[in-house]
Amino acid sequence: MIDLDDSFLRGSYPPLVTPLRHGAVDYDTFAQLVELQVRDGSHGIVVGGTTAEPSTLTIEERSQLLEVAVDAAAGRLPIVAATGSQSHHETLTLTLRAEEIGADALLIVTPYYIKPPARGLAEYYIDLGKRTNLPLLIYHIPGRAAVSIDVPTIERIADSVPHLAGIKHAANDLTFLTQALDTLGADFRVFVGLEELSFPMLAIGAAGLMNAVGNVAPRQVAALYEAVTRGDLGAARQLHFDLFELNRAVFFDTNPIPIKYMMKRMGLLPVNEHRLPMVPATKELEQQLDEVLQRAGLL
Repeated sequence: MIDLDDSFLRGSYPPLVTPLRHGAVDYDTFAQLVELQVRDGSHGIVVGGTTAEPSTLTIEERSQLLEVAVDAAAGRLPIVAATGSQSHHETLTLTLRAEEIGADALLIVTPYYIKPPARGLAEYYIDLGKRTNLPLLIYHIPGRAAVSIDVPTIERIADSVPHLAGIKHAANDLTFLTQALDTLGADFRVFVGLEELSFPMLAIGAAGLMNAVGNVAPRQVAALYEAVTRGDLGAARQLHFDLFELNRAVFFDTNPIPIKYMMKRMGLLPVNEHRLPMVPATKELEQQLDEVLQRAGLL
């Protein structure tokens, strides 16, 4: 397994939203969102993850977002490029571009919709791993991709891809986390992908968080990681409860519909816009989210 600096790929790495305006990507606002994450203490960012609505973006837009992020961050925090697609060709194209642009690591989702067998998943990641030298994270999100990856398959990939660094685990399965760390070692980076499991997964040994809620509460999410890391479980538990309602609100509708509305209300986005088939929050959801923001002290 790749030997990484101990602080790299650890901490809170929020997957940023994609601001849109009049149907086009708003790159200026995106640069401001990167600056917000630097200012509020996130340990890194993810560009092009699920929260970015990547399947509604072109390859060129996804690559341009990464370029803007690299320029805006200016080396102040690491950038993970989410380059996965349902297509091997698109994933490879995005991956090679990410390496050229200057990403620090890759996050590649299990190819969705086609439901490949385990041996196909292994060969997919092995092939991609042979074409890049960047640290590679598998993105495991069976609720979206309709396919799961198991620990023996990850172990097979790791045997052939020495720079496999870890996985983002977005499933309600703590056994998977324990098995992965037990099999692949404590240095295998497991990132939490479900907000409500952040505290328990960190306590078990997860390396960090890739939580959509980090778009609206980056300080608190980073503080949760730091509290667990320094062994202050009392403070971490309090942050877990402080974030509880916000974490639940992320999933009041399909992510990032609630997140984008809350960011608009907080003044972080000039408009609340999506591309079809994604749509903005309903009036009823807006009222519900306003109440959450009020109680969280974010308005």
